Amino acid sequence: ESARHEQVLATAPFINAQGLLTRGQAVRGAAVRGILPEHEERVADFGRHMKRGRLDNLKPGEYGIVLGTELARALGVTAGDSVVLVAPQGQVTPAGIIPRLRQFTVVGVFGVDHYEYDSGLALIHLDDAQRLFRFGDVVSGVRLKLKDLFEATRVARDLSRSLGPEVYAADWTLHHANFFRAVQIEK
Repeated sequence: ESARHEQVLATAPFINAQGLLTRGQAVRGAAVRGILPEHEERVADFGRHMKRGRLDNLKPGEYGIVLGTELARALGVTAGDSVVLVAPQGQVTPAGIIPRLRQFTVVGVFGVDHYEYDSGLALIHLDDAQRLFRFGDVVSGVRLKLKDLFEATRVARDLSRSLGPEVYAADWTLHHANFFRAVQIEK
């Protein structure tokens, strides 16, 4: 539906989740984003930020993971190493709730020179995220790439109207408000 808007160049479904990544004694919390690599690439242009490996090394059912540079450094891992991802959505058993654990292989490392992402973001394949975080066949949302990023607020408003109340449309000017104000002042 959103792809039909004249401003939309590309779309990428995603799952947003939180998890703990562990390797030996190292433990780090991370935002885990389930993606379809070929779609994500069209929206976010991750390719040029890859320091090791490639985004399309993420294949469904193979449990590969791509980490930000600082996150990889904190865990002491590089491409080819394994990490354990702990999902907070546990399994209920007679002994209580047991967290779901899954071993992932690091298939890439990215650096976007933005500390929050480089230290706190992990990318996995959408199918693996749906399985691990028990999403069934739904997603958290769809990211859009626009012809003109300054039209984002208008496009979000248009889509909110056409998609109805069960869909929440947010745009980058909300998430990066300080940057947006600075750019407006510059203009």
